[in-house]
Amino acid sequence: MKKKALIYGVTGQDGAYLSEFLLKKNYEVHGVKRRSSSINTDRINHLYQDPHEKNKKFILHYGDISDSISVTNLIAKIKPDEIYNLAAQSHVGVSFEIPEYTTNVDALGALRILEAIKSLKSVKKIKFYQAGTSEMFGKTSGKSQNEQTKFYPRSPYAASKLYAHWITVNYRESYKLFACNGILFNHESPVRGETFVTKKIVSGLCKFKLKKLKTLYLGNIYAKRDWGHAKDYVVAMWKILQQKKPEDFVIATGKQYTVKHFINLVCKQLKIKIKWKGKGLNEKAYDEKGDVIIRIDKNYFRPAEVDSLMGDASKARKILSWKPKVEIDQLIKEMINYEL
Repeated sequence: MKKKALIYGVTGQDGAYLSEFLLKKNYEVHGVKRRSSSINTDRINHLYQDPHEKNKKFILHYGDISDSISVTNLIAKIKPDEIYNLAAQSHVGVSFEIPEYTTNVDALGALRILEAIKSLKSVKKIKFYQAGTSEMFGKTSGKSQNEQTKFYPRSPYAASKLYAHWITVNYRESYKLFACNGILFNHESPVRGETFVTKKIVSGLCKFKLKKLKTLYLGNIYAKRDWGHAKDYVVAMWKILQQKKPEDFVIATGKQYTVKHFINLVCKQLKIKIKWKGKGLNEKAYDEKGDVIIRIDKNYFRPAEVDSLMGDASKARKILSWKPKVEIDQLIKEMINYEL
């Protein structure tokens, strides 16, 4: 019998890649999208099937993770085998501007799903995946982070995700639910959101190459991150739910780069020669003509910065037999090709 998956956050980067992956695995995929006056399904339009078609494999439903009635009714109606909670207000910087909304969606959203699963426990055994984030580690002293590393969130986004993490653990232990956390480090792709730093860099420098942009403004270019490809990471999500017992896993490449190094890699592929000069807020990148093409803007710094994140995915490699396939140069190449 064909498995059913329900994806919250289906219109996002990860939701789109996960939908593709599960459809290839012959799943019936149900996705939840919010009502919007503007079209918000660009990433999944190629998967869309007309409601009048028979034997549809990809079905969209209106809903909202901030509405407990909607969540409970939808899960009861679909009776999925697996639920993937990828829905979130996922921009760290924006979470400082809208902390209450971020908490309602990112923290309580997970609770609403878990409560619905608990209430339907006698009807069907549903497996639950909660999308965690490396931002939960925040202010960490170690070189790399694994499942035993202490959390120290540095933003409303990270704090909200940490609640979702622990409530997932709590419901697993209290009610014997098959509920798992994937603690995913940064993962990018050509369809990454426009305001995320990797997309902003690639998009901005491509526009500069096409003479459509003169100056790109960025924040902390010395932040160190572990970047992978979203299409590799959704495989890990699926693998986490295929295990015999529910566990939590760190998913990462184990390689780290500064934002500045990422910029240099993009410039290299675009054949843009730049020279860095200055320090702090006065540091700038100049092109061959001597024009400033990158400036630092203090408005893009977070109130509380996370300086360094790098994951240790040894457990995932051993138990899930998972490892990333796409290296950073290939990731950048795909992102550039999408823009040009």
